[in-house]
Amino acid sequence: MFPFTATLLIAFVAFYLGRHRAAKLRAASPHQAFHSQPNDHGLFAGFSAAIPSLAFVLIWLVAGPTLIDGWTLSGLTVAPVGGGASHHMLLLNDAKNLADGLTAIDTAHETLRTTAERYAMLRDRALVGSTLAAAALAGLGALLALRTLRPKFPARNKVERIVRWGLVGASTFAILVTLGIVLSLIFETIRFFQAVPPSDFLLGFHWSPQTALRADQVGSTGSFGAIPLFTGTLLITLIAMIVAGPIGLFSAVYLNFYASRRLREVAKPLLEILAGVPTVVYGYFAAISVAPFLRDTGASLGLSVASESALAAGLVMGVMIIPFISSLSDDAITAVPDALRDGSYGLGATRSETIRLVMIPAALPGIMGGFLLAFSRAIGETMIVVMAAGLAANLTANPLDAVTTVTAQIVALLTGDQEFDSAKTLSAFALGLTLFVVTLILNVCALQVVKRYRETYD
Repeated sequence: MFPFTATLLIAFVAFYLGRHRAAKLRAASPHQAFHSQPNDHGLFAGFSAAIPSLAFVLIWLVAGPTLIDGWTLSGLTVAPVGGGASHHMLLLNDAKNLADGLTAIDTAHETLRTTAERYAMLRDRALVGSTLAAAALAGLGALLALRTLRPKFPARNKVERIVRWGLVGASTFAILVTLGIVLSLIFETIRFFQAVPPSDFLLGFHWSPQTALRADQVGSTGSFGAIPLFTGTLLITLIAMIVAGPIGLFSAVYLNFYASRRLREVAKPLLEILAGVPTVVYGYFAAISVAPFLRDTGASLGLSVASESALAAGLVMGVMIIPFISSLSDDAITAVPDALRDGSYGLGATRSETIRLVMIPAALPGIMGGFLLAFSRAIGETMIVVMAAGLAANLTANPLDAVTTVTAQIVALLTGDQEFDSAKTLSAFALGLTLFVVTLILNVCALQVVKRYRETYD
């Protein structure tokens, strides 16, 4: 934190000095042509100070902890009991906890106290040294930049080049992160499919990933048929779309064609507030309010409604994704040229006929893109289904029964301490990869539809 703060402070000072000196030089030579503005010189000085120092800070963040650990262990005068690399690492971890105050000092033995003191000393020295090094690099970069300040210096071009490379770096980083996520899922999924055939996973009708206590039990090797999970996910998503689709579309139509300007200015932000509510709050609402209400109502009607039914989770999830459909549908309808609406009115069509026969068909590609994006959002939802749908992997199409989803099972499989060499844990990665592929396909379809819409009406 201190090296980063020192770098930013020096970069800010370099920006101010560069801009001030350029402005002063320009005022002293009013008839001389300058290639760049004072702000460009200031930005060049700030970037020159920040870039090498931040590069050092990033390298130190990666390599520094390893170096400190190595220096700490190399200074041990007494070998830990048992010797070996594992005992050294265990001693180092205990020393770190002691140095951070997570372990009582009076319960530590002499070797542990000595190691903790050495680790704390090296960590403090490394912090001071890295801060001084970052400040020195930033100061040197700023000094060199300020020395290049002259009227013909192309500071603007260099700043634009730096910004362009920064944007390229940000885009590359985002791509690499996505690639890393996909590769991590693929590698672990391959390990899972080495233990469980893909056909059993994709076409199986029984999901029981737990390990049995006895070898003669049915689930001794686990059962990983994911069809019940896919069915439960699709059932809850369909219920959510049945709720959110009409409400979101009708609200967009009302706000565009029937609501007054003042009502639209108030209602649209209030409607979009639903998108900012944390999903765990929706989960509490579904588990505490909606599910008991549906169970009691069903009992009064003679119906058997599970406490963790697909209907409860789907209804609340539908409320959550209403803003997605409403906002995207509203944008699609608003983007339709006014000439279509005015032409329909000019031909004698009523407002409802204009909406049904002109505006909705013209905005249909954008509306469908919003529906697909909302559908993919519902498929990937986690907290609501974990808290309201339960973990029962039932293969059913009855919305009153308890079902589970892919995301709920991923949470259950990766909760707590897990062994990442068992098929039970690795199945979570296979489920995650399947969910990723399905969501990706839906998002690509939605983007293609929206792209077609924009090309038609821009």
